[in-house]
Amino acid sequence: MGSTNATRRERTGEGMKGIRIGAVVALLMTTACSSARPVLYPNAQLQSVGKEAAEQDIEACKQSAESAGADERSGGTAGRVATGTAVGAGVGAASGALGGAISGAVGRGSMIGAASGAVWGLLMGLFSAAVGPSQHNHAYTNFVNRCLQEKGYEVTGWQ
Repeated sequence: MGSTNATRRERTGEGMKGIRIGAVVALLMTTACSSARPVLYPNAQLQSVGKEAAEQDIEACKQSAESAGADERSGGTAGRVATGTAVGAGVGAASGALGGAISGAVGRGSMIGAASGAVWGLLMGLFSAAVGPSQHNHAYTNFVNRCLQEKGYEVTGWQ
């Protein structure tokens, strides 16, 4: 009987499920660790020092920005997760109340909607926190841009 269950799991792909989940988690962690970087125009300064020295200058400017108190990301992770949860709860409560009004159980519908919306908002907030926000803090990017400009580089943007 034990071998039949193992054979059934192999046929249905349940054995590969853990590998797929692990791959997704690894991808999310890799993405979360990556951050946008300034893109430098290939001017005389970049050409004379080379890419390796330019990367060291970028890192030095980023560290200077952080030392000055500029955070790389705009808004904290906890704040984004809490906001997503609250927005999800509000949207869920409203849609649940509407669905409850149609079916005749407004109170129950809004409670169910608020709970499911809060869970949805929490999960979306956690996912966006893991992936990372797409916007950098303006003070941070301005600081790094100015630092690089003072070193002779031309920043064309961030990616």
